[in-house]
Amino acid sequence: MQYLSRAVEFLKKSENIEILKISSVYETKPFGFEKQDNFLNAVVEIRTDFELKELFNFIKNTEKTLGRTESFRWGPREIDLDLLFFDDMVFSDENITIPHPEIVNRDFVLVPMNEIEPNFIHTELKEKISDICKRHKGKTVIKKISQRL
Repeated sequence: MQYLSRAVEFLKKSENIEILKISSVYETKPFGFEKQDNFLNAVVEIRTDFELKELFNFIKNTEKTLGRTESFRWGPREIDLDLLFFDDMVFSDENITIPHPEIVNRDFVLVPMNEIEPNFIHTELKEKISDICKRHKGKTVIKKISQRL
């Protein structure tokens, strides 16, 4: 929870970012590599002056500043900040794919996003997040945490 709180504070302090909404925090089962502690997940909606690649670099630098250390894929990590959407952009290069390609497969993203923006239209699928969330069969979300960010 401390890493999530620090990440939100870091975003708030940026001159280029305005936080619009913050979801509840959800305790979730680990995804991918399952023999590790549960995760805490949340979604933050922002407005920014950054261009896409600038925001991506800001996010990656934020992770490092907050103490993220290298691990194996889906392994334990202190903090993991993902860029899910960027306006109505569809973009892909060697580092960034927008929208994030795994959103529809991850209830730990869909549930908190549905909480704050159920009518948001997925850029590629042209469907509301609430409709995608209803169809999702994932079972990683355990519970909503009462503590807010």
